[in-house]
Amino acid sequence: MMNKTVIGLKLEYFLRALVAVILSFISLLIPFTSKEAGSKNMISTALSLLSAEGAAKISFFLYLAVILTVASLVLGVISYFKTGVKIVKAWMFVQIFATFFWTTLLFAVKIILEEGGIEDNFLLKSAGIGFWTGLVTAYCSLVFIMKLAEVNVGYIVLTILGVMWMFPILWILLTALRAEQGYYVGYFFPKHLTLKNFYDLFHNSAVPFGKWWVNTMIVAICGCVLNTLIVLGTAFVLSRTRFSGRKPFMNILMIIGMFPGFMSMVALYNILKGLGLNQSIGALIIVGAAGAAMGYHITKGYFDTIPKAIDEAAIIDGASRLQIFTRITIPLSKSIIVYQVLGTFLGAWSDYIFPRLLFGDRQSSYTVAVGLFWMTDFRRIDSYYTQFAAGAVIIALPIVILFIWLQRFYVEGLSGSVKG
Repeated sequence: MMNKTVIGLKLEYFLRALVAVILSFISLLIPFTSKEAGSKNMISTALSLLSAEGAAKISFFLYLAVILTVASLVLGVISYFKTGVKIVKAWMFVQIFATFFWTTLLFAVKIILEEGGIEDNFLLKSAGIGFWTGLVTAYCSLVFIMKLAEVNVGYIVLTILGVMWMFPILWILLTALRAEQGYYVGYFFPKHLTLKNFYDLFHNSAVPFGKWWVNTMIVAICGCVLNTLIVLGTAFVLSRTRFSGRKPFMNILMIIGMFPGFMSMVALYNILKGLGLNQSIGALIIVGAAGAAMGYHITKGYFDTIPKAIDEAAIIDGASRLQIFTRITIPLSKSIIVYQVLGTFLGAWSDYIFPRLLFGDRQSSYTVAVGLFWMTDFRRIDSYYTQFAAGAVIIALPIVILFIWLQRFYVEGLSGSVKG
């Protein structure tokens, strides 16, 4: 094997990968449960669960971990006798899923063993050596197989992190679908799933989530449009024109922008109260737009990369500064515009500190960030926690949709920019 040469494979990692997979398989045969439960191995535990009447529905995580571990070993043995890129790629994908389900058992094993009647009051620290060996060797196998397949180290790290990063997202989604109420339930996967939390979120008179969502959307859209226009205009003027006081003006904006925004919140609140604008969503839009120009730096840096010869040619042809801005600079700056739109929308959508100070106890003016935090107060968290999770899922959707929609414009902007 070591003397072979296969294009697309680093065979020096083959034996390490095969040994790691064999160790992962051996972990199925050594104690998986605690001593109190008879120190059953993983295979015998899976067989016991198959015959148990009250086994949890998520027991299939354990079955799949066993099946995929065995399948990974089989593919490893096949690869030893018939080495090829395709079989190694298949081996790699099987191991990715095996690693995922081994990791899932960290969160699912408690409810699987307790509902299957194998353990009582199971704690993860009492799991047998087979569980921990299988988990560690699953990740080792994945790393060595990916190195064997000549996968870049960065992709290996991102794959492992991707497996880990899925669980917080999965947790909030499962909490939103959890039928059991309460803040802490002691297990990761719900015993029963329901959509009632989403329904209650919009049909509970004590929690006007729909109103909060509309308020936030108004603030985010208006703030996004105004802030983006102001930043683009400021950056264009400072990048493409020269006038008296330009550098001192830029320095002043930079120095003011270095101070945290919350330092001025009390003063802003008193000013808005004097104008009769406190506890209104319009105040959020005004305050956001008023300070938008201080975020011109990145956009100006991008505008500086566009050759000024284009502007000069347009001026010779009779174009005004406004025409240059709208017909030349903006079409060449899609990527930075998308960056600015996403940044300002996300900032307004998730802002909490100033809206919390501004709205006080006027619940009808709350944004989703303030409203969801109100639901997690210690006096209400047990009653509203699953609805809070449902709200967290809902408010994530506009950001995801906006990013997916604007991503292609971001790529087009980069590919269509002018090099000079």
